[in-house]
Parts: sequence; C-alpha cells; structure tokens
Amino acid sequence: MYHRYSLPLLLLLPATLHAQTTPSDTVRVLPEATVVGYGQNLPLRRTAAAVGVVNARVIGRFNEASLAEAVNTLPGVRLEERATASYRLNIRGSSLRSPYGVRNVKVYYNDIPFTDATGSTALNLLDAATIGRIEVLKGPAGSVYGAGTGGVALLSSRQPEIGTTRAQVGFTTGSYGLRRYAAVAESGTATSSIRAQYVRQTLDGYRQQSALRRDVVALDGEFRPSAKQTIGVHVLYTDIDYELPGGLTRAQFAQDPRQARPSTATAAGSVAQNTFYASRTALLGVSHEYRFTERFSNKTTLYTTGSAIRTAAITDYERNTQLGGGGRTTFNYRTALAGHTLRLTAGGELQTGFLDGRSFQNLRGRVGALRYNDEVRTLTGFGFAQADYELPADFLLTVAASYNRLRYRIARVSDATTNPDGYELTRTFRPEVSPRVALLKQLTPQWSVYGSVSTGYAPPTTDDIRTSDGSLNQELQAERGTSYEVGTRGSFLQDRLTFDIAAYDFHLDQTIVTRTTDQGVSVFYNAGTTRQRGVEATVSGWLWRSAAVATQPTALPTGVRAWASYAYQRYRFGTYESGGNDFSGNRLTGTAPHTLTAGLDATSELGFYLYPTVNHQARSPLNDANTEYAAGYWTFGSRAGWRRTLLDRLEMDVFAGVNNLTDRNYSLGNDLNAFGGRYFQPANGRNWYGGATVGWRW
Repeated sequence: MYHRYSLPLLLLLPATLHAQTTPSDTVRVLPEATVVGYGQNLPLRRTAAAVGVVNARVIGRFNEASLAEAVNTLPGVRLEERATASYRLNIRGSSLRSPYGVRNVKVYYNDIPFTDATGSTALNLLDAATIGRIEVLKGPAGSVYGAGTGGVALLSSRQPEIGTTRAQVGFTTGSYGLRRYAAVAESGTATSSIRAQYVRQTLDGYRQQSALRRDVVALDGEFRPSAKQTIGVHVLYTDIDYELPGGLTRAQFAQDPRQARPSTATAAGSVAQNTFYASRTALLGVSHEYRFTERFSNKTTLYTTGSAIRTAAITDYERNTQLGGGGRTTFNYRTALAGHTLRLTAGGELQTGFLDGRSFQNLRGRVGALRYNDEVRTLTGFGFAQADYELPADFLLTVAASYNRLRYRIARVSDATTNPDGYELTRTFRPEVSPRVALLKQLTPQWSVYGSVSTGYAPPTTDDIRTSDGSLNQELQAERGTSYEVGTRGSFLQDRLTFDIAAYDFHLDQTIVTRTTDQGVSVFYNAGTTRQRGVEATVSGWLWRSAAVATQPTALPTGVRAWASYAYQRYRFGTYESGGNDFSGNRLTGTAPHTLTAGLDATSELGFYLYPTVNHQARSPLNDANTEYAAGYWTFGSRAGWRRTLLDRLEMDVFAGVNNLTDRNYSLGNDLNAFGGRYFQPANGRNWYGGATVGWRW
C-alpha cells in the first residue's frame, strides 16, 4: 500500500519540512516524496505532470474548520465555499460548469471512487481532520482515472505511526459560534494499523441562514495477513445539516454582506423559505492487494454507499434517496526491455448508481405538493492502460489511454399514467478514448524537465441534465479537450531552495456553462469553445535554519522558511454565441487572471510556531458578457501556537489564529450568470479561533 510507505509532499514546502511528528500529523518519513497518482509510485522529479500535494501538516497549518485555505496553497487550484461547507472545487477553470458542488473533477478517497456514478462529488462529507493527504492531478492528465477534463483529486486518511498506540482529544472555539470537538484512537504495528475518529462541528454562521452542524465518524484499518497480501477497510459516516443563505446583488452586498437573500414582491427569500441542505451518508470500502511476485501485483477495491438527502431551495423541496456501488482493479508489472526498465499498468473501473428523487413545493421549509418524482439509473465504466519506459540518457516516456462508457436512464414515474410512452429518457454517450503521452528528462539528480499532451472527455452529470425546475435537457453534449503542457521542477543548495513551474495550453470544445433563472435554478448549455492558457509556479526556501540534532537522525532543522505559489490564467471563450449575443473572445466567466498565496513557516526548538499567510485573487468576470466583475482582494491570516511532547508520552498542541485580519469584504464562490445580478456569496469577515489538542501515546 503506497500511503504507508510514501512521504506526502506539498509543492510549496519541501518534503523535509514535514518530518516532525505531531498530534495532528503522524506520517512515516522517507527521504524523498513519491507521487502515487499515476500508479507507478515514482518520485516527483520523475513525474511528467503538474501535481500538487497537501498533507496533514499543511491542513493543520490553518483552521481545520475548513479545507479551503490548505487546498488554495496549490497554484491553479481553488476550493471555494459558497455557503458554510458548500464546497466548489476549481482546477484550471473547471468550476465554470459547477454552480454548486464538485463537478468535472474525479475524487478518490482511500482508492475508493468518491465521485458518484453521475459525476458529482459531495466533498462536504469529509472533515479536514480526517484527511492525511490530498494529491491533485491538474487538467485532463489522469487518463488512468477515466473521463474528465478538470482533473483528479486523490484523498487518503491519516495513518498511525508504526509501533505507536495513541489516543487524543481536541477542542476548537472561534468567531460566529464555531465549536469543534474531535477524538481519535489509533494503533500501528508492522503488520496492521487501525484508526477511529469522531469529529463534531457546529457554527452559527457569519451570515443569516448559514448555521452548520456536522458529525463525521471515520474508521480505517489496514492488515497484512501475509508478506504478499494487504487488506484495507474504510468506513465513513457523515450526518450534516447546513443552511443556505443565497446570493446577493452588488447593492445588497455593499449594504450588508451578512444578510441572506431577502424576499421581494414576487419571491420569498432564504430566511422565509428556510433554505437548507441535510444528508446522512454511509460509505464502506474494502481493498485487497496481492503481490504475486516482486514484479507483478494487483489491487482491487470494492465499495458501496447510500445517502438520504433533503434540500430546501427557494422554489422546491427535494427528498432524495441515493444508492451506489462499484469497484476498481489495477494490475502492475515491471520488466526490462532492451536493458531498460518498463513499467506496465492496466485495469478497469465500474460504477453504478440509483437515485429516487422527489421534488415538492417548498412551504417555508416544509414539504408541499409533489412536483415530480424521478428514478435515475446510471452505469459508467472505463478500462485503462499505461506504460512507463526508462530510456537512455535519463529520459522517461509515458504512454497511457482510457476507454470510457456512460449511460443514464431517467424515468419520471410521476408522469407514467399521463404519459405512458414518453416518461422515460435514456442517454447513452458514445465511447471515448482519452490518450496521454509524456516525456521527461532528468537533467541532474535534483532537476528535471517534461512535456505532455493529453486529451479529456467530460459528459454532463445528471444534475446538469435534470435541473430542479423539472426540465430534462436532452441536448446537452459532452465536453472534449486537449492539453499541451511543459514544466520543470527541482531543488538547489541542498534542498534549501525548491521550485516547480508549469505552462499549459488547453483547448476545450462544447464547453458546458451555467446560468441562473429568476427562480434561482441553475440551467446548463454548451458554449462552443474555450482556450485556457496559463503558468503555475511555486517556490520555497529557507531564510534561516538550525543544524540537525546529532542525537536524533530523523529530526529536521527548525528555522524560518518562505514560500509562495502563483498562477497566471489567460482564459478566453473561442466561438461562443448565445441568445443573439456574440461572446467570442471574452474572458472565461468566474476565472481570475492572477492568484497568489504566500507565507512564512517559523518554528523553534522550544516548540513555538508561527504561520502567517497572505492570499490574493484578481478581479474576475461574473457573466459571459463580461459586463460585471467581482473585485479583486487581498486577505491576511496567521496561526500561532506551542507544540510539544512531554514525558515522552504526553503530546500537546495549543494554538490560536485569525483569518481575514483586515476584515475585507469579498465573495468566495460567486454565482455565475445569476438572474437579477445575485452574484455574490460573501465570505466570512474577520474571525478568530483557538483551541488545544492533547494526546497520550504508548
């Protein structure tokens, strides 16, 4: 299993920064980071792709009430929070078609397909404290993960230290009624590990109608009954309930950003309609890895999941029951060809889903008359293959492809008696092949360059086809795109200075875009073509560091490290006409041309630490016509604390932090092409938090 024997890496902060063990980050340290996303577990310097990784230490660098700040340290990646815990993940402009939720990004959790068969991902089911590592593959570079043009996110749970048993509890309190309680029990040996965690978070909310309650239970086990076998078991249960404040106009945002969407003469507002989202979800996944020989192995994962979901929107009240399941198998083989190493990977993935979706009138947060009842069956799958060939002169050639299939069946059973011949809709998308070719040259042991060409195919989700106004969009087509990318990464001065730079040119056809109707319903349509060109860069370096402690070979120097990540995005519509308007050449809706995150990591041998951070996003267009823009903004925040192990057993972390120190009014997760100019979803104002984690290890 890769996640036990590889070192998580944050591109902004080199792997050497993460070796210290803390109550919130227990990872076995190896001398070099390993990228797992392409199946061959190669070092980052031997990976010909733009990859970003966040580990538990980086997540713990911020307030763990939200994942957004940690994920947004990666260039080209933005995790937006339209409402409390209502995440929208943007990888190189992928959120253009995501008015809410996570779409066009494939997400895996402990090798389990976390994105359901319809193409949507409920990222809010996960708590930041349960996640040990996030690896992001940007753009259509994940051919071994099937369809998609946005990217892939691989999430894994935190792992116990080998030879350690630990129990810990934690508490955090903060502004706007924040309360977090966490309890963990874990144990790790050379042949097994088990970890159980419970996290409860409640929040009154910065805005009206934005309270949250979330309970997460996670159980992860890994067992090696023999030298050839590894068995993994993962259980996740989440009970979440949060309110939906709705979008504001520019005038309302300026007047009072804390208000919810107000009522008008023609429509009730968010408070009057008691808008909210609530779900209970259970996930069970089992994996089995068998190593036939040192060169040949197989890993197979099976999972099942079920959800009961209630959503009260301005116009309707939905009660949905969703069931899903599937599996993934991967074969790995290593051999030699003409005296050089050849690594082969092949496998497949199959997912199925069933949704019983009922839409009622919303009577101020209560169920009204039935509007329609749909039964949706989804079947999707793909096969994939990849070859990595070590060529002479330190070249590495990668060739990969996936073959993808998808079918939806939507039955409007509420119309079966009145329309017996037309109440069923079947959409079968034609098979698609998504290839990828990459070539890497290692110039020195610490420096490499690469280039790649990859294609992607992203069909619409059932939420795109079946919108909450009751319509079924049978004309919506799949997106298809091709990405050209070059990059370089390396380190100098004995890892005191590291860098990672990537440039890409992405051409997308049949781009899916969204707009919001007067009833607040998001509808979708194809917008012709887009061209997305950009540059992403990260750099980090020690300003000062102490010498390693001679008596602790695995201990790493303390000191002060500066880091920064920057993304330039020149995204434009190509040929795009809609409603008699020509938007060709306009800037891509919802994308900022410049984003920057930078900070300092200061640690002392006495256990004190300080993590100041600054974020910037340039102004971005809010509609396809580019007549309305969200203003750019800078935000500042920091976390400080004292982390120490006493008596070789008692682990303590006492901390406090502040976000949005200058109390900047800005919107994190705008509603694009919103009817009536309700574009803005205000982010939290200045807010404080503090707490402590206490643990005992054996």
